[in-house]
Amino acid sequence: MFHTVNLHLTPLLAQAWGIKSVTVDTEGTKERELEDLERAVSTLDVDGLVTGAIASNYQRSRIESLCTALDLEHMVPLWGRDAGELLDEMISAGLLIVVTAVAAMGLDSTWLGRVLDDEASDELKKIHERFGVDVCGEGGEMETLAVDAPWFRSRLELVQTRPEWDGMRGVYLVEEARLISKDSP
Repeated sequence: MFHTVNLHLTPLLAQAWGIKSVTVDTEGTKERELEDLERAVSTLDVDGLVTGAIASNYQRSRIESLCTALDLEHMVPLWGRDAGELLDEMISAGLLIVVTAVAAMGLDSTWLGRVLDDEASDELKKIHERFGVDVCGEGGEMETLAVDAPWFRSRLELVQTRPEWDGMRGVYLVEEARLISKDSP
C-alpha cells in the first residue's frame, strides 16, 4: 500500500519542504500497516490527511476509512485526474522527478534513475498504449522520487546511487543524498 524504495530519504525530504517528519515502523503486512498508520496519526494534532492517490481505490478507500475512524478529513486532490495530463502538469510546474523502481512490461533498466521530462512523458504514454502501464505508476508499475519542486526550500542531490535489475524489475537505490540550497547552482 505504501512506497518502499528509498524511505530513508523521507526526513531529508521533509527538511527540504520545511515540514516536520513523523515516522512509524511497519512491516507492511496487509491491513496491519493501516493500524500502524492509525497509531502514528492518532498522536498528532491534525485535522486531516492529504494523500496522492490518483486512481487506486484500494489506497483511497483504506485511508478514507482510517480518517473516518479518527474523525479526520481526507483530502485527495489528484483523485480521478487523467494520468497523462497530471504527469505533464507536474513536469511543466517544475517538479524534478526521478524513477526509483520499475515493475511492468515496457519499463526496463534504462528507466532506473531517469528524470521524468517531456520526452519521458511521451514515451510513457506510448508504453501505456501498448502495455497499459499507468504513466504515473499508480498500479505499482513504477515508483518515483521528487528531488525538487517549487515549494521545496532546498533540492535533494543524489550523491551516490546504485541500480539493481533482476531482468524483469528493478530499483534505483539512493545510498547517499544531501540537501542543496536553492540559491546554489
